[in-house]
Amino acid sequence: MPFYDIESFPEINVQGQLRKFRRLWVKRKPMIHPSAIIDEGAKIGNGTKVWHFAHVREGAEIGEDCVVGQNVYVDAKVKIGNNVHIQNNVSVYEGVILEDGVFCGPSMVFTNVREPRCEYPRASSEYHATVVRRGATLGANSTIVCGVTIGQYAFVAAGAVVTKSVPQFGLVAGVPARVMGYVCKCGTRLKKLDGGLYFCDRCETHFTPEFLKP
Repeated sequence: MPFYDIESFPEINVQGQLRKFRRLWVKRKPMIHPSAIIDEGAKIGNGTKVWHFAHVREGAEIGEDCVVGQNVYVDAKVKIGNNVHIQNNVSVYEGVILEDGVFCGPSMVFTNVREPRCEYPRASSEYHATVVRRGATLGANSTIVCGVTIGQYAFVAAGAVVTKSVPQFGLVAGVPARVMGYVCKCGTRLKKLDGGLYFCDRCETHFTPEFLKP
């Protein structure tokens, strides 16, 4: 739903309806905490909340209905989809793309340079892109080493260090992170059945190996 201006709908200017529409209008506006810094040229979608001491750089794009937690840093040119939740103390650096529905747990870490040196700074053209596909979860204190893709609805356990791309629906844990199993869209770990099928107890959904590992 886009952002609406009440004055553009004079035909609903009946007192009760106008009050109802005003509540919708206020809800859909982005909410920016006074302590947050939003640089000129940043784009923030309707319904998104940006909390205490967050900093969104120029050229960053954040979609609708997102939550940008306390002390979050969103670098220049970062692309963030709709309904993304970034918990406290996360830095999303240039080269990172977060698709719709991604969850970034507290204090998880992104990188964009593989061999950082203060005395030999890297240009932005040398940054390695990281893509987090729709619905993926990145657990608290996990680290995503740049240049990988996290598949849709994948689940990175708390504290994991991801050095390789993660398959869709994959559950990874450890240092370095390894595939430990698979999860449903709802986040429940799948049970492996006879014949190679996987099953979600919560959703009562079956998954084929081909679907989990394209």
